[in-house]
Amino acid sequence: MFGFLLVIGSSFLSEISDIIGKKKMKSGEVSIYTTGFLTLVFGVLFFLFTAFSGGSFRFSVDSLPTLITRIILEIILSWVTITALARANRSTFGFIRTLTIPLLLIADLIIGYAISPKQIFGIIIITAIIASFIILSGRFEKRGLGLLLLSSTLPVATLSLYKYNISNFNSVEAEQIIVSSALTIFFLLMALFKAKENPFKFLLKPVFFLQAMAVGLASVIGSFAYLFLLPSIVIAVSRSSAVLFATLSGDFYFKENKPWLKLFIAIGIVIGLIFLV
Repeated sequence: MFGFLLVIGSSFLSEISDIIGKKKMKSGEVSIYTTGFLTLVFGVLFFLFTAFSGGSFRFSVDSLPTLITRIILEIILSWVTITALARANRSTFGFIRTLTIPLLLIADLIIGYAISPKQIFGIIIITAIIASFIILSGRFEKRGLGLLLLSSTLPVATLSLYKYNISNFNSVEAEQIIVSSALTIFFLLMALFKAKENPFKFLLKPVFFLQAMAVGLASVIGSFAYLFLLPSIVIAVSRSSAVLFATLSGDFYFKENKPWLKLFIAIGIVIGLIFLV
């Protein structure tokens, strides 16, 4: 149960950050590259604090092949996800990305992780609910759909590599400090030289500071959930709870369409989550 609470807490904090990020990118106040930097910088600082204040920093050179592969894929995934966040309908963003759930379940089963029949049934329910949404709302907003589909498939590789590394080589803190630092540097350089923005100046503004703080905490909390749960279960709880929060923000904050359909589907997802627990 502790792992589930970590994931849901992480999803809630991420939704706060996503609301701010989407609103500011939509208004043209900030580029996707500065947004990427803001979503990463505090995560690195929090992991550093955790590692050197009672945590652990265990790194093995044997992890380099999978670690480097993960860094490359994470850079691509981060750019795709932030771009999709800026372009796509808010609640559609949450719904489509749940396609990661069945894909990661298949990957976990192939790897050989033990998943109970009840949990598999819960994942099937969630997948069926999402498929129903896509079929019933055939005219839903399709902006950024290609990016959303890509952001749903890439995590199968990145999360599997992450689970493999922390299970066999590195501590959570070491793995995430290295990967998050690489991502932060990438977005910092892109913001400075491509978008011509100084991301550090945005941290002086309360709303952007709140965004960075919320997603930083979400990153740390969510990362430790993988110590307690399998990747497919983590992503099922994470994506499903994210759908609930995205539906609320999409309907009540961004005033999107089809609120009752999305609410009905969100309730179905909750039922699926019960089986996962």
